[in-house]
Amino acid sequence: MFQPVVPTGGLAGWRFLQKTYDLQREAFTQSDQLNRETDYFRDNIGKVTSARELVDDRQLLSVALGAFGLQDDINNKFFIQKMLEEGTTADDALANRFTDKRYKDLSEAFGFGPGEFSPTAFSSFADRIVNLYETASFEVATGNVDETLRIALYAERKLPELAADDSSERSKWFSIMGESPLRAVFDTVFSLPKAFGQQDIDKQLEVFQQRAERMFGSSDPAQFSDPEVLQDLMTKYVALSQISAFNANTSSGSIALMLLQS
Repeated sequence: MFQPVVPTGGLAGWRFLQKTYDLQREAFTQSDQLNRETDYFRDNIGKVTSARELVDDRQLLSVALGAFGLQDDINNKFFIQKMLEEGTTADDALANRFTDKRYKDLSEAFGFGPGEFSPTAFSSFADRIVNLYETASFEVATGNVDETLRIALYAERKLPELAADDSSERSKWFSIMGESPLRAVFDTVFSLPKAFGQQDIDKQLEVFQQRAERMFGSSDPAQFSDPEVLQDLMTKYVALSQISAFNANTSSGSIALMLLQS
């Protein structure tokens, strides 16, 4: 399978990836393995009429989960089935209880819940899921080369969608905090320690809003629908990640040198 080409890390690698993204993604989608996975999905998803049928077919489930960045849940069949069967129309539905919006997006897409319409029989549905899967798979492959750039690609794709949502400012921030790749971006840019995530959620929200306003001019995530603001965010994230990695490597190297000299 084609592996993304990232000749260097940090901002130089990020800029190279942005310039070559379309060409690299196209080459990636031509791989035999990916085509086998997506062809199987297109040929068989139209026969699926229930959550049980989806989770019982591991190949279909793998594409469905991967399309929404939930591939790590491939073995949680009972959980996925229950979430899909409950749908999203009820406020207390399982998918609606997660701050990670990806579960709700998955459930809404398949429409297996009470009173919902499932579009699995339509070819346009298969095309949509396959396109998402190809994009997400390219991001995962990029992460095998450079994890920072995987997160940057994901955030660059998802943040404008979240920013354009008609939910409240608080709701948008809670979605960001609940979705680990997006959270990683803001934790890095806002220089927040890992333990910060254990604080009261309202306190976390207050800090996120304050630092967003100080750094970007507004506390509202809706501002990231502006390409310039989004680019500023991504540049800061990649640069700070590069500095952090450099400092960590320098520190480790210095310790190793001292041990060798002792």
